[in-house]
Amino acid sequence: MMRPDRSLDLDLAAIGSVVVRTPGLPPFVYRKMVQGPEPGRPPARGEIVRINDAGGSVLGYGLWNPRSQIAVRTLTRGDRPPSSEFWSARIEDAVRLRTECLGLDAVTNAYRVVHAEADGLSGLIADRLGEVLSIECFSLGIYRRARALAELLRKRMGLAHYRVRVDERVQLQEDFTAEPLVSPDAPGSITIQEHGIRYRIRFDAAHKTGFFCDQRDNRDRLAAYCAGRAVLDVCCYTGGFHLNALIRGRAREVTGVDLDEQALALARENAHLNQVRTHLVHADGFGYLRQMDANGRRYGVVVLDPPKLATHRDELGAAKKKYYDLNALALRVVEPGGLLLTCSCSGLIGADEFRGVVRAAARAVGRPVRLIAETGAAPDHPVSLEIPETAYLKALWLIVGESETGQA
Repeated sequence: MMRPDRSLDLDLAAIGSVVVRTPGLPPFVYRKMVQGPEPGRPPARGEIVRINDAGGSVLGYGLWNPRSQIAVRTLTRGDRPPSSEFWSARIEDAVRLRTECLGLDAVTNAYRVVHAEADGLSGLIADRLGEVLSIECFSLGIYRRARALAELLRKRMGLAHYRVRVDERVQLQEDFTAEPLVSPDAPGSITIQEHGIRYRIRFDAAHKTGFFCDQRDNRDRLAAYCAGRAVLDVCCYTGGFHLNALIRGRAREVTGVDLDEQALALARENAHLNQVRTHLVHADGFGYLRQMDANGRRYGVVVLDPPKLATHRDELGAAKKKYYDLNALALRVVEPGGLLLTCSCSGLIGADEFRGVVRAAARAVGRPVRLIAETGAAPDHPVSLEIPETAYLKALWLIVGESETGQA
């Protein structure tokens, strides 16, 4: 089991080198691009390495893991190594973007503080959730420095606690076992607020960092379309969309559907926290939409926010089929003139591809649609122009017309 015990200090004399066969230096150096470690002391997994080209010139420095498909995650380019000052500067830059530029503390106490490659810290995700810093590690090298990074970021943010997790899928991809990392006396649950709505987060049952901060602006925007309407929130998780529809949007009624019983229990708790009543259904979204269509049920607003359906390239075909089926079913239950907000968080599916899948679904069911907006993640989730997958969240806002067959 690897331990998160590395400091952020750098011993230049102990740094090993690897040779890569790639023009320039991309953010990710895949295993097939690596010619091999240079003769001498081989670099240990999870350590910082010097990245050289075949001629011996230094291209930069990164985190090394030869057992991962991403063998080197680039940290710096050129001959300047990532000292402790490097880590501090990157974190300072990330924090200032959220607190000074975006002014998020005035809107919510739940937002992304570090967004991996887009903030120059490959493999590190960190969310501020109330007084807890919730961290996800996506690389062995980041996990080895997790305690030091968590303390550095916690102190800079002025927070009381931190929690660090590594998804089982990441542990398999990076070939290591991670032990739990939680600061002393960190709470198992907290309550956060966003646009005046309160949400409970229970870390033991949570997905990812515990709360989907990326949909914050889309939750806010949805409220404008909901007054007096019936709203269906498919894959509702803990209720973010339909609570905004009901509380801020003055919807006539809301229904949340999810297959995750723990998520639904928390959605019910969130409704109680905000002293409102919602209708929650434990069901598969596909089956529920089919049943509503068979019953002739129609909604003024339908939200589709499924979990990531494509985690690997070999899943792309099946994922697109699922998005097609889900959108076709949803389009059948939107009343004429109603809104469909359909989302995809699969980074491997580009915006053009997702738009094409939804267009094909609309054609198949004979419902004309007009795209009135196309949005993504909130700006505390910046995009790296070098890594298209960081623009992972896609949200299409569609006004759905009368059925071309004459039936709504």
